[in-house]
Amino acid sequence: MEFKGLHHVSALTARAPHNYEFYTNILGMRLVKKTVNQDDPSMYHLFYGDEKGNSGTEVTFFEIPMLAQNHEGTNSISAISLRVQNDQALAYWKQRFEELEIEHEEIAERAGRATLAFRDFEGQRLMLVSDEKNEGVEGGIPWGKGPVPAEYGILGLGPVKLTVRYAEATAGVLTDVLGFRKKGQYPSAVAGQPDILVFETGEGGTGAEIHVEERADLPPERPGRGSVHHVALRVDNEEQLREWIERINEAAFPNSGLIDRFYFRSLYFREPNGILFEIATDGPGFDADEDIHHLGESLALPPFLESRREQIEAKLKPLDTKLG
Repeated sequence: MEFKGLHHVSALTARAPHNYEFYTNILGMRLVKKTVNQDDPSMYHLFYGDEKGNSGTEVTFFEIPMLAQNHEGTNSISAISLRVQNDQALAYWKQRFEELEIEHEEIAERAGRATLAFRDFEGQRLMLVSDEKNEGVEGGIPWGKGPVPAEYGILGLGPVKLTVRYAEATAGVLTDVLGFRKKGQYPSAVAGQPDILVFETGEGGTGAEIHVEERADLPPERPGRGSVHHVALRVDNEEQLREWIERINEAAFPNSGLIDRFYFRSLYFREPNGILFEIATDGPGFDADEDIHHLGESLALPPFLESRREQIEAKLKPLDTKLG
């Protein structure tokens, strides 16, 4: 049993219109689904990805208006990375961030790859990672109708970093329960702290890595706008998902059981340091209820919420996502 790689990462925002502006008009990603949080339909759930919203390319956001600012710390998903084709693309992005006054660091090597760390308008910790030396899970196809030239466009989701108080506990879950392999380690950017551990699954590479940072010197994170809610791992289908549910139950982790999200099927569970994992299927996909050429342009609701559309729309502030 192996995962195919990373499926998506879900984060929190307080301002859906600004979030939409940043991830489409600045980062050039495609809004592939404008829907609601199925557990609380009073809030938007926005999905950004490649041109088709392929699994492994998605960053999603729950909007919680008036949400307080995130206070960074341990037991958190502390960085999301996004893949670009090569080192030259990073130079393009550095110049773009400077022109648009986006907070960013210098291009630096991490885990043997060139990277460029930056933040969005709410302080979300993001990083571009070069696929120039990548071997492993293939990336997606950048959105061709966005503001970023295709050769520099975002290919999908890259390594996700977890910051925890006790790395051994999380590492044990990754290897002993989830079947990840330890690939290596690299120095922490913080003096005196342990190396950051690299784990991979499936074909490996940028689309299939989780990095684990131990920081016993920090307090637990207090989640808010700019924080990450969970990270999801890819499986092919519901049959494989059910096999993973059995394994999670055997490991005695409290979990959600199988949940039908309509666009995919999934399971949620927490590991000992409090990181929330999801295991999600590749399909049915985001074109299950919308034409592939018009993804994200109108509010999409799964069939089990459709009867409540009028009530749901009345509680949402309008968000114009129509192209052209």
